[in-house]
Amino acid sequence: MFKRFVHSLLLSPALLSTAVLAASAQAPQATLNVPQPESATVASTIADLTVARINQPLAVRPDGDDRLQSSDLANELADGATNSVDELDQVTSVSQLTDVKPTDWSFQALQSLVERYGCIVGYPDRTYRGNRALTRYEFAAGLNACLDRVNELIAAGTADLVKKEDLAILQKLQEYFAPELVTLRGRVDGLEARTATLEKQQFSPTTKLGGEVVFALAGVAAGNTVNGNDVQKNTILGDRIRLDVDTSFNGEDLLRVRLQAGNVASFSSNATFTPEGDLRLAADSGNSVEIDALLYQFKVGEKTTIVLEANAGAIDDFTNTVNPFLDGDGGSGALSQFGTRNPIYYLVNGAGIGITHKFSDNLELSLGYLANEPEIPTPGSGLFNGPFGAIAQLTFTPFEPLAIGLTYIRAYNNNFQANGSGGSNNANFLNANFVDSAFNSDSFGLEASFQLSPKIVINGSIGYTSANVLSGTRGSVDIWNWAVGLAFPDLFRKGSVAGIIVGMEPKVTRASTQLNFLEDRDTSLHVEGFYQFQLTDNIAITPGIIWLTAPDHNSANSDIVIGVIRTTFVF
Repeated sequence: MFKRFVHSLLLSPALLSTAVLAASAQAPQATLNVPQPESATVASTIADLTVARINQPLAVRPDGDDRLQSSDLANELADGATNSVDELDQVTSVSQLTDVKPTDWSFQALQSLVERYGCIVGYPDRTYRGNRALTRYEFAAGLNACLDRVNELIAAGTADLVKKEDLAILQKLQEYFAPELVTLRGRVDGLEARTATLEKQQFSPTTKLGGEVVFALAGVAAGNTVNGNDVQKNTILGDRIRLDVDTSFNGEDLLRVRLQAGNVASFSSNATFTPEGDLRLAADSGNSVEIDALLYQFKVGEKTTIVLEANAGAIDDFTNTVNPFLDGDGGSGALSQFGTRNPIYYLVNGAGIGITHKFSDNLELSLGYLANEPEIPTPGSGLFNGPFGAIAQLTFTPFEPLAIGLTYIRAYNNNFQANGSGGSNNANFLNANFVDSAFNSDSFGLEASFQLSPKIVINGSIGYTSANVLSGTRGSVDIWNWAVGLAFPDLFRKGSVAGIIVGMEPKVTRASTQLNFLEDRDTSLHVEGFYQFQLTDNIAITPGIIWLTAPDHNSANSDIVIGVIRTTFVF
């Protein structure tokens, strides 16, 4: 509030004079009634002269407009102030006094303004204490509050609430205490500058602990394995636990150490034997605690953010996956790997660097390079000689409900997963012929999200990968995927969300002659639905179902149905 006092002291006598014009046009001439104690002879004389000047007739516009001429009134008030000083030059000036006493005219005039306009709130005990002598600086602070309050009334178009004689008093008081007002402004501006510097320099490192615990009750309800055998219809109960230790050293950076443990095995390895339909939260470490994400994020300037990834880096650490309400990394949103984000994003993971630069509020560029085996010094490994993924993405938001991502990914892999994750066995080169083979790939993606209304969001993506086998049985393949998702935020309950995803998981649509056995002959559809019920701010329960037609892009395989009940605790 003290800052507001000071900023209004630029209110000039001319502005107050103009306000008098508006007030006088709507109110009759009034007689200034200021207390006249015996000890305030000088103040009384000044007040009488002020009233005499105010009561003089004021000129109006010749066209009949009853609004006063601002220049005429300003001259009248200025002449009145000069004449008053000339007539009282034998009296001690108010500006020569060292303090302002309750018996002084200026004190009583300000007190009257305070009571009329409420421009000084008072002390914490709700008292004004207006019976004590004030230093000239204390008085100037109170005067500035009244100037500020009257200025607010004028700016709000309620100038008729301000009396003409009050404006004249304020003008005269401002002239008498002008040096103190200027001094106060200089002191406060200096104090603000020192305070801002102190706030920047006194930030201490702060560490926060956050966590997420996920329980998953899941099982294959129907279908056969890709080998034609009956699928094991066992119900499983697993978990994934994450503890994030987040530290900031200057308020704009982030050091994150994530500890993770889990025991949810993938269905592709133990039941269905196809990567299609795998859960996003699958992470089987036997519940042994491991260091997962280890990163440091900081800003360079106002528009660039750099993320250094030392372990288990992922694309969503520095890139917008353009899949709101569905990409919750397994703890929320979609249940499956495929439903969480475009499968080509899974090609970029490991340790390295990510950079995000905002050209504007509507255009963002993300660049990243992550290596899968950066810690291994043997040939074919390391930060630059082993498996890696590099990404460049432009994210465009032409207007708020619409976001579009244009993605390019270059990858080199020797872990059979040339297309990242999900899709058929062929799309992931899960074949004995490629055990010792190396691959590279170029992937292109288009992602989009449009919020039709506060309750409906539509997301979509399409991905294309051109993969090459570099050793063993050489050749190339084309792999496609697409998905359309609907999200219904705050459905039935605030914080809840329902989701539907329909799409085609990665499929080999073309293969070179040497690799023609990898081409998928049929098309499988992935249909997923879930409802995430927000029980409390910290607990959500998500039942859902995943339905795969022609699993592994093979119509000879019967449909697979997977049921899931996910419970998530966040703290």
